[in-house]
Amino acid sequence: MKVDLIKRLAMGAFVGCFIVMLVMVFMSLERGPQNIQFDGMTIINAFLGSIVVGWGFSLTGLIYEREDIAFPLQIAFQMGIGMAILFAVAVYLQWMPVNLGIGIIIEWIIIACIFAAVSWCGFYIYYYLVARDLNKKIVNK
Repeated sequence: MKVDLIKRLAMGAFVGCFIVMLVMVFMSLERGPQNIQFDGMTIINAFLGSIVVGWGFSLTGLIYEREDIAFPLQIAFQMGIGMAILFAVAVYLQWMPVNLGIGIIIEWIIIACIFAAVSWCGFYIYYYLVARDLNKKIVNK
């Protein structure tokens, strides 16, 4: 169990950092790399905040080990808690510009939901294919 927990923490930190760095690259490309600067505090906050958010999504993935809970409820549980952690971190680190009005907040939430859904689908497909390959190996023996 300890090894699984460490794997989940490492994977969550990696994916969280990857997504935040990807967003920062997209922001730089949109505004022009020469027109944007990230100071040291921004980088540190992005690093630590992305790890916390990654852990929020990865640790809540333990819900999928419970077979007595319906799959749609498992998804709602993971996404609900993961998104709540993301929004709390985003407001605290000022990733979400709450002072610019409701339109920007809604846009931010939609983009965050799209990123979360794409990531979830990617992991779902990956683990589906792994399970399919394992099942084929079991049948062939």
